[in-house]
Amino acid sequence: MKISQTLFVTLKEEPADAEVRSHALMVRAGFIQQIAAGIYVYGPLMWRVLRKVEAIVRAEHDRVGGQELLMPALQPRELWEESGRWGRYVADKILYHFQDGRGRDVCLGPTHEEVITNFVKGKLSSYKQLPQTLYQIQTKFRDELRPRFGLMRGREFIMKDAYSFDADAESMAASYAVMREVYRRIFTRCGVRFTPVEADAGAIGGSGSEEFMVDADTGEDAIAVCRSTGYAANTEKAVSQIAPAPPAPAEVAMHREPTPGAKTCADLRALFPGLPLERMLKTILYRAVWADREQTVAVMCRGDREINVVKLQNHLGCLSVQLAEEKAVKAATGAEVGFAGPLGLQADVQLLADRSVEGVQGFLCGGNETDVHVLDVWFGRDLPQPPTYDFGLVQAGDLTRDGQGTIEITRGIEVGHIFQLGTKYSESMDCRYADEQGKLQPFHMGCYGIGISRTAAAAIEQGHDEAGMIWPLPIAPYHVMLIQMRAGDEAQDALAQELHDQLEAAGAEVLWDDRKMGAGAKFKDADLVGIPLRVVIGRDAGDRKVEWKPRVGGEVEVISADDVLGRVQAALAAASA
Repeated sequence: MKISQTLFVTLKEEPADAEVRSHALMVRAGFIQQIAAGIYVYGPLMWRVLRKVEAIVRAEHDRVGGQELLMPALQPRELWEESGRWGRYVADKILYHFQDGRGRDVCLGPTHEEVITNFVKGKLSSYKQLPQTLYQIQTKFRDELRPRFGLMRGREFIMKDAYSFDADAESMAASYAVMREVYRRIFTRCGVRFTPVEADAGAIGGSGSEEFMVDADTGEDAIAVCRSTGYAANTEKAVSQIAPAPPAPAEVAMHREPTPGAKTCADLRALFPGLPLERMLKTILYRAVWADREQTVAVMCRGDREINVVKLQNHLGCLSVQLAEEKAVKAATGAEVGFAGPLGLQADVQLLADRSVEGVQGFLCGGNETDVHVLDVWFGRDLPQPPTYDFGLVQAGDLTRDGQGTIEITRGIEVGHIFQLGTKYSESMDCRYADEQGKLQPFHMGCYGIGISRTAAAAIEQGHDEAGMIWPLPIAPYHVMLIQMRAGDEAQDALAQELHDQLEAAGAEVLWDDRKMGAGAKFKDADLVGIPLRVVIGRDAGDRKVEWKPRVGGEVEVISADDVLGRVQAALAAASA
């Protein structure tokens, strides 16, 4: 393909609103154009990348018997009410929902569990038809309050979602294991470095959830990993073992102390320099919302630890959890924000504790009075220890739960998520099959998602330099950038045409820069768009000599034009090995 015959427009300046490199580089290279916050046009080069990712995804799903279908993006509220998810998605403010011309509530699907369950309900009726795996590649919609990072967090995005249907939990786990390997092959074939991690199931529900993270320093997601044991989980799901708090030097009576303006642990350390953070217990107030009620929930944890709100929400089984507003804090404690404690909370406040408080005695806590804290408090003597669960956020340096390794925190970009849903949707939507005895049983389901557009953006985050993108060969928009230094030169025209046709006939994709412009601009554009292999035809064309240079690594080599095809074929073979 000649550049002179394509829509190929690059920019010198980066967009002012770009927060990550993939966003800036894709805009500069003309791969995407934003038309509203989180909504993009995919240009021709970007579309080629997306189609290649899709092709890999399709091939790997088809290889294990997956069947492709297409479900509607527009979905009726009734299906979401059947599954019980309408309220949570509306409360989370991520669901595009509105009324159609007949006054009926509909939404634009961020996911398709309800639709696929309803579809299968009318199609699968017997154990003899199982197992089944169905998948689609489709545009999804999510009303992000803060769309950011280009294609990483948009309001409209391309996604593959697959669903497995099995007779029992054991068969579901087998289908899940097959799909886990499918995902490993997909991301390996896409040419990205990735880490599978344990994950929280979130609003989709179920168990046995794992995310596939592309390793990148700029990733939105924090990952807890242990190199020595192989443990990996996102921080929403991760668990750890923490060092115990130092013991209290002596048991003395609980007493109240004035702490003017001391609303944080840092403020309190200045007032009580001999008291370690581990013996300062925070009491954090949250507003928990269920479909039929709201409640203020207070959670205690050590001063050196943080609460994982996802774990708290999962424990409460509520639609949402947010920090309580100032008015609610005053009503629950009688004090300004920053002085909450477990002693004297209003009776309607639910008090819980994180496991980090276990074994802590002689501690400091808020006094539920402005500018006052209580010191030398002991569980069992001064108050019972509240119901205690793992609500903690893991931190670097924690021990793994088995004590065999140490946690470090890295960054990643979520590109895939797989779930063992169990009977969550089949039960609620009465989707059943007849077993060998003719008894109706709910299907055991699995759910498997891949962000197609997100995978492309993640590949750039992982592969780029100051000059531009560095595409993995399997998903690059073209395999070879053929740069002709002087368009119109007879020898160069002839050799460029010969190499272009020869490579294309052999299955290599070639972008031929035949523009009449300076060499510097051509090389800058080649670096920017990041096509992996580069062939330059210049003044030695008459001698059938060309320059060969990969986009990254290696030196410029002058080689015979007769060797180009072999070089390209070897690179393609290595990338697909």
